[in-house]
Amino acid sequence: MGARSSRNTTQNNRSDGHLLEYFRKSFLRGGGAALPVPPPPGLTATGGVISDYTDGPAVYRAHIFTSTGTFTVTAPGGYGDTVECLVVGGGGGGGLGGPANDGGGGGGAGGYYSSTGLPVSTSPGSYSIQIGAGGVGGFGSNSTSGGDTTVGTFSPVITAKGGGRGGNVTPSPLDIPGTQGGSGGGSGGAGGGPYTGGPASQPGTTNPSPSTNVGFAGGSATPASAPFGASGGGGAGGVGGNSSPGVGNGGPGLPNTYAYGPTNTVTYAGGGGGGGGYSPGATSFSGPGSGGPGGGGAGGSNTVKAGTSGTYATGGGGGGSAGGSASPNPGSPGPGGNGGSGIVVVRYQIASLTATAKATGGAISFYSGKTIHTFTSSGTFATAPTWNSPTAEVVVIGGGGGGGGQTGAGGGGAGAYYRNNAVPISNPSSYTVTVGSGGVGFIAFGSGTQDNVPANNGNLSAFGPSYPAAGGGWGGNGGAPAPIGEGGDGGSSGGGGRGGAPHLGGSASGASGGTTDTNSPAAGFGNVGGSNPGGSGPAYGASGGGGAGGAGTGGALPSGGGHGGTGLQLPTTFRNPISTVGFPGPSGSYWVAGGGGGGVYTNGAGGGTPGNGGGPGGPYAGAGNAAPSSASAPAGPYPSAYIGNAALQNSGSGGGGANGGEGPYDGSNGGNGGSGIVIIAYPS
Repeated sequence: MGARSSRNTTQNNRSDGHLLEYFRKSFLRGGGAALPVPPPPGLTATGGVISDYTDGPAVYRAHIFTSTGTFTVTAPGGYGDTVECLVVGGGGGGGLGGPANDGGGGGGAGGYYSSTGLPVSTSPGSYSIQIGAGGVGGFGSNSTSGGDTTVGTFSPVITAKGGGRGGNVTPSPLDIPGTQGGSGGGSGGAGGGPYTGGPASQPGTTNPSPSTNVGFAGGSATPASAPFGASGGGGAGGVGGNSSPGVGNGGPGLPNTYAYGPTNTVTYAGGGGGGGGYSPGATSFSGPGSGGPGGGGAGGSNTVKAGTSGTYATGGGGGGSAGGSASPNPGSPGPGGNGGSGIVVVRYQIASLTATAKATGGAISFYSGKTIHTFTSSGTFATAPTWNSPTAEVVVIGGGGGGGGQTGAGGGGAGAYYRNNAVPISNPSSYTVTVGSGGVGFIAFGSGTQDNVPANNGNLSAFGPSYPAAGGGWGGNGGAPAPIGEGGDGGSSGGGGRGGAPHLGGSASGASGGTTDTNSPAAGFGNVGGSNPGGSGPAYGASGGGGAGGAGTGGALPSGGGHGGTGLQLPTTFRNPISTVGFPGPSGSYWVAGGGGGGVYTNGAGGGTPGNGGGPGGPYAGAGNAAPSSASAPAGPYPSAYIGNAALQNSGSGGGGANGGEGPYDGSNGGNGGSGIVIIAYPS
């Protein structure tokens, strides 16, 4: 991951429309130092996660988008009607290594675009934002390039291209070169060659001026003696490293301060490292290539074949997988790492005053008399000398579980939902904040082996050592025997897969009966995934994963997949109308921790409706729907149409289960679970 500090910032403004009154009350009476009356506040705008900080005497507001949304300007400001904008594309997936020797190439970073002085207006005042997904690492099929991140309404539309995929050694030798992208993917290992890295398309992209729009090529491999390590993907700050002999590192990314201010620099768009390689007679295994600073994933090694995924919301490229080897550590190549998703940050000045915050850490905003710290990734919450509150309100959501795979698979369970409106806070004190990543959905990689591998549980989130929220359980695989066909245990558990025998949902560590604005027990709120009753028919339904607000429903015969359990709405404290935290639900916004939808096995008969994420009528709470159904599966491996939908980042919701039918490879991938979130509030 790129360098990301604890984001300690000096906060000094309110976001509830009463900036002038706040400063008059806070600093012009009661012993505070007299300050001049501030000028009119800046733009009035909504969208994303809000982060307020100072840069010298200037106070800035940043809107941080890690999921697709809208930046809406509703009123002009007193500091000019322009914004600064950072746009990063999704990173490319790491390539798949060869069965014997050669490593897979590192994925290229997403393109990096930054601009100052972009004019905005209230007519039109809506700027649509599409966040590019990270490319999928190679495993059974070739890796894929990252998705483009765009900001609409500007003319032309601002685009940061997705990173190029890393070169794959198997199954197609013709795919060894890296591919073009925002930054290019690195080439696979070169037992033959030469093989070139992918070029960068980003410098040729036209965007509003003045702007910086950069990317670099992936590394190349020349014909060389063993070991046959692969090349690194390009980054926004430099080219990927060449390989053969040896292994190439990912290119470096670029630092930026727009999200959290000058003392909290974040580095974005690092390239993925090349996978290590080996050849009989070589004395050592080359690699792994390191990921470029800025979220690039490391390549696979002789002991851990899989490449590391790029860090989400950085546009980092995925690491290439290592080549298999006969010795010294036999084994087939693992999957390439997935690319990290992209990000958009829009910032503008809102004031010119200086004050002192009561605590540091995360993205800080102010609403309805409270200071709110929102952690979308791990960091540190620390009290400042001015801290004077004995307690804080804390919400912790674990990462959602991955959706099951094969044909007709269960939805992933949501992470546990922990809430306490009076956590004791001493001064001075410092708390480690852990934001759990979502579980990776099941990855299909060969006929006959799908039954033996589950999806992944989500990961634990926590505020300090005493306030944890467990990750959600995986969704059960379709058609698989127990225990892999059963949903995994978790904060909320995964739903059972379809099959002739009954397949059960897992056990939930969270307590049922959660409601909004109610304190949870120590283990948080959570519910069980649905169970499949078994039987046979033309359409087999899998079950939905559990949610923090309700259990997943069971798959039905012959109607289709079960729905994921409902999530919970965040407490009213955190419903700042200008901030996008949480997602649409059964009633309004601010919903999190819903279960993923259960899939359907059509067997060529059609029918069978896939389950929705987060309850009937969804997707709700950012949970993943099951894949769309079809009358029959197309010929060929891993039809993309049957891949379960991923849950949204920072939702804590479960990924959707896979669908499918008959075919040479009758399996498909489950959707990834959404990462968790930690939010802290106290009186301003």
